[in-house]
Amino acid sequence: MLRSAELLRRIREDEDLTEILAHHFEFDIRRTACTDAPRLASGAPLEMIAGDFTGGAFYESGDGSDRPVWYAGSEGEAGIIAPDLREALVLLIGLPYWRDCLKFSDNGDLDAMRTAASFLQRDLLAGDPELPSAQRRAAEALGLAVEPVPVLVERLHATVRDTGPADLFLDDTGEYDGLFGPFPPSRNPRWR
Repeated sequence: MLRSAELLRRIREDEDLTEILAHHFEFDIRRTACTDAPRLASGAPLEMIAGDFTGGAFYESGDGSDRPVWYAGSEGEAGIIAPDLREALVLLIGLPYWRDCLKFSDNGDLDAMRTAASFLQRDLLAGDPELPSAQRRAAEALGLAVEPVPVLVERLHATVRDTGPADLFLDDTGEYDGLFGPFPPSRNPRWR
């Protein structure tokens, strides 16, 4: 099993993989400029490893070779999405609409996330027919398995739910909110 540093090295050295991860999964290692001085309330080290198209950022925290991966969005939400980079990449590749699963979680309801995932999967495949091929190519290049969507939804829910009170993400503007969004899937008129 590859550790974080090796996974990041593979991504950096493979331009096609870098582009696939950026284009299909919004994990762009070329976007690592950070101006907001983010930090954790616990004082644990925080290192930006990638960004997305919306201005959000992925960070590893703590010390050691496998560190929890945080996501901080441009709308002031943040939290741990995976216990390490390997699991974060499995999530991003297998559930590329993970942010919307959280947005339409009805404040952290697992059933709402499952419902949202089914609609999001349908919509994404209709808009990006190359996605299954990109998932296979990225997973193979990184030595990862493409996990079933229900497993990934449950894993994401549990990780976000279990982020503790000491795990507060801060920057110059203040404390970020958690990752669970307030909207039920019924809020999206296309999903009725």
